[in-house]
Amino acid sequence: MPTYVGEFLLGRYCATTDPDEIAEGLAVVERSMKERTVRAGDEELFKSRAREKGKVKIIDLLRARLDAKADAYKAELPSLQLNDIHISDQLVNEHDRMLTGGFYAEVTLEYIAALARESGGQPFRVESVRPIQMSTRDALDTFVHGRRRFTLDQWRDLLLRSVGFEPARFSRREQDVLIARMVPFVVTNYNAVELGPRGTGKSHLFQQVSPYAHLVSGGKATIANMFVNNRTGRRGLVAQYDVICFDEVSGVSFDTKEGVNILKGYMESGEFSRGKESIRADGGIVMVGNFDVDVVEELRRGHLFGPMPKEMRDDTAFHDRIHAYLPGWDVPKLDPSYFTAHFGLVSDFLAECWSQLRRSSRLDVMQGRLVWGSQFSGRDRKAVNNTVNGLLKLLWPEPEMDVPDEALAWAAELAPSPPAA
Repeated sequence: MPTYVGEFLLGRYCATTDPDEIAEGLAVVERSMKERTVRAGDEELFKSRAREKGKVKIIDLLRARLDAKADAYKAELPSLQLNDIHISDQLVNEHDRMLTGGFYAEVTLEYIAALARESGGQPFRVESVRPIQMSTRDALDTFVHGRRRFTLDQWRDLLLRSVGFEPARFSRREQDVLIARMVPFVVTNYNAVELGPRGTGKSHLFQQVSPYAHLVSGGKATIANMFVNNRTGRRGLVAQYDVICFDEVSGVSFDTKEGVNILKGYMESGEFSRGKESIRADGGIVMVGNFDVDVVEELRRGHLFGPMPKEMRDDTAFHDRIHAYLPGWDVPKLDPSYFTAHFGLVSDFLAECWSQLRRSSRLDVMQGRLVWGSQFSGRDRKAVNNTVNGLLKLLWPEPEMDVPDEALAWAAELAPSPPAA
């Protein structure tokens, strides 16, 4: 399960520094995980419990689809190996992320014998859904007020520890790259590429830390899933998540040639047209992949987009829409010594704050203080402005907080795509 699932329960039952209360809360968390998570081989046991007790609560990835023949939605719980669970239209409409890849939730699953007779053998029904993510209005206020009590270096360390890394094990340059990975979470429509060696944690943030991110593993991406389903009108991933990350990007392709063109148009303007309607969304596109060749040699022979799919590899119009290229080769291969044992912010709290930060901007800090060179095109300026904005929001989230000249210079030097810097 993603980190934020376990931390959701820890945040509910262990929100204290008292050792006795933590021990008591941990016992509750362990019991909840044991009673509500399905291990391999336990599927029939949980189904039996549902039948004997009438219902059972489980923590699982919840997906749904429209069964056109039955004119009804059907849910899927992978850990129970159930694919045709009854679910109401209301629940699907309230939580429509389950139609685009699904999300982790605490699901109350009912067993109704009469349904099996009506539907030809499927007695299970989703009674209620509790998404595993935080949703409090004052999360960002708490985040901002807390930032005032930290020095810059302490805050950098806290951010890195909150996503699992121990800053003392990384050089300053390596820390900068890890912080730059967070920018897509706080800037709308932010597009980035990170290519580097295996084992450097490129997809970790997008899979483990935030329920507002969705990881698309290598394979075919469909226009209906990414943008909008013309048949049903359902919005796709870019309208449902803050960040959509393509993992193992070299193996990603669209189901039609039109797909890449729609993606390029969306990355440029944040809009896409399907049929008569023009739809706006603010989900960012991040592409990560493996890059095991020598960087200097690759630049001598070609360029640093070599591992991208052939439809994107040599498409300069696509390259122009990338706001940042993160040098994954600057991050060491991770082993347990790089992971922290210190305190950090709970993942779902951090993810909620990042999501709320997307509504603000810190570009006003640059006015009269930062001027880009004439060699930057309009798209270059948009890209570096977005990156500087994201870096400042991460480290100085409060609009009234002063940003020192040296800190603004640091963000400005880091913002240009590293290969071009």
